[in-house]
Amino acid sequence: MTFEQTLARLEEIAVALDRDDLPLEQALVLFEEGIVRLREASAALSEAEGKVRTLVEQADGVFEVSE
Repeated sequence: MTFEQTLARLEEIAVALDRDDLPLEQALVLFEEGIVRLREASAALSEAEGKVRTLVEQADGVFEVSE
């Protein structure tokens, strides 16, 4: 699942959990899935942040390792 798909699924889950007519069991299943998707999205963001930190383009067009 791509990052964008994960975000879209999280949005679907949030909308579903906001409904008043959702049975408790189904709400728990969706909540659990939401936690899994949230962790996936967080990991993807951390990975992207690490890549950005690793390569930082200088004003002269040269890339250098940054920390």
